Amino acid sequence: MSVADKLTSRLPMIGDRGERKDVVAVVKLHGVITPTPSPLARGSINLAAVESALTRAFGHERLKAVALQINSPGGAPTQSGLVAERIRQLADEKNVPVLAFAEDVAASGGYWLACAADEIYAHRTSMVGSIGVISGGFGFTGLLERFGIERRLHTAGANKSRLDPFSPEKPEDVEWLKKMHGQLHELFVDWVTERRGDRLSGSEDLFTGDVWLGARAVELGLVDGVGSLRQVITERYPDAEIAIAEPKKPLLARLGIGAPAAASALLDAVQSKAAWSRFGL
Repeated sequence: MSVADKLTSRLPMIGDRGERKDVVAVVKLHGVITPTPSPLARGSINLAAVESALTRAFGHERLKAVALQINSPGGAPTQSGLVAERIRQLADEKNVPVLAFAEDVAASGGYWLACAADEIYAHRTSMVGSIGVISGGFGFTGLLERFGIERRLHTAGANKSRLDPFSPEKPEDVEWLKKMHGQLHELFVDWVTERRGDRLSGSEDLFTGDVWLGARAVELGLVDGVGSLRQVITERYPDAEIAIAEPKKPLLARLGIGAPAAASALLDAVQSKAAWSRFGL
């Protein structure tokens, strides 16, 4: 945290001439979890994008708790793990509770993030869960043949070109991918089990990749209760003020410069839409 950020976190709110109030800091984790956001992306989650918001949130002098406002269909498992681990590191250092609040979706990697909290709450219409692993792509071999394009690929190492979209799919490559998925799924299950413990119901459907609405998620032990952020925080910390911890804007956004590559921005938008559409959003 910079010196300026530390000083800012200690300043009283405008118009507050009395004793400084306790603070519940809110971090918004909204968007697809991806390691490669565009320079202007605000609707994506990765450690680099949220680090400044997290350090600001946990840096408040009169901090009572940190609230995670989560709205994410998931994404990259490594970034999910990195962000969750950073949240736990800061929470342990500051010795403050962390509460997560699911909005439209806290699914897959979004639920991984929620499990970094000590308690999880959801709206009754929130979609929660999707404890599984998915990947997808396209095959372009027929397209190349149609236009008479010859694919030239040279490798050293028998498995260097696994799952190349311009080559015919090989059964052994698919089997390798399934094994990778299985290992990632085990890590996901271990994380949820570690964080939720005996609060989980033990239902055999819990780790199938299915999703549930808020009330059913409570029954399964995936969340601790149904409620909104302001409702729960007001009841739990009636004398505290809610402070939104905003991340630093990307450099191009601060300079007022538009997206540098329209094609790249369009591809990002398509991929993001595909992630959300799995949940009807």
